[in-house]
Amino acid sequence: MQKILIADSGFTKTDWRLINEDGSIEQARTLGINPYYQTEKEMLKVIQDLHNQIPDRLDEIYYYGTGCSSGVNRDKIAKLLKRYYPTAKIDVNHDLLAAARSLCGKEKGIACIIGTGTNSCLYDGENIIGNVPSLGWAIADEGGGTYLGKTLVTEYYRKEMPEHLRLLFKERFGLTRDGFLTKIYQEPMPGRFLASFAKFISENIHEPYMYQLVYDGFTTFVTKNVAKYEGYKEVPVHFTGSVAYYFSNILRKVAVDQGIHIKHITEHPIAGLALFHQ
Repeated sequence: MQKILIADSGFTKTDWRLINEDGSIEQARTLGINPYYQTEKEMLKVIQDLHNQIPDRLDEIYYYGTGCSSGVNRDKIAKLLKRYYPTAKIDVNHDLLAAARSLCGKEKGIACIIGTGTNSCLYDGENIIGNVPSLGWAIADEGGGTYLGKTLVTEYYRKEMPEHLRLLFKERFGLTRDGFLTKIYQEPMPGRFLASFAKFISENIHEPYMYQLVYDGFTTFVTKNVAKYEGYKEVPVHFTGSVAYYFSNILRKVAVDQGIHIKHITEHPIAGLALFHQ
């Protein structure tokens, strides 16, 4: 058996699994990699961190990452990995294929990502055969961490949030309007900043306002994404990502109300990917 390294790279972190010749599995974690937002130097620093944890000679690397739908970006990642693992066969793919392989295996289904951002696809058991375009946090990403955070903060400043929650929010974050706008329009990674408010939502999910905010976000995700696939009510629908996982009870309620059948909800696709490649 060969020595295989598998990566699932998101906006904030990358999970790595090393499958050894004897079938045993080791794991590592680094910061996330996104070729749309990071320089080559920043990405190389992450891979250097990986190499410090896994300095072994590798036979194969299967890398799945956000921002890797573009051939140019896939080539960038492959070249950077090649610097530290020159003898390995390297295969770089989009994180959506990671979700499909991890969740569906060899069966037909709809695979969805709801984490910091969102995406979805129709998978035939081998290939992605349909995809509602993901347009990023500024335009779409319905139901994801950035979308929920954007909705929360907008309703805070427009005084559409219940007063007792507004006071909690102000006490917790102390954000002035100008300070908030600076973070969004002048500082790096605004999507990640918006997604950080998902923790505040989770801590107060017992509040009807917070529950409804998440319920509405997930409902919009289903209607704008899942419902676009032909036969979406006849095939299992799977979800991966931190927001789907930690608000899974609300997600399952939305599924019942929208007439879809949810099979798997996982926090990360990496365990399923290790099984797929093993």
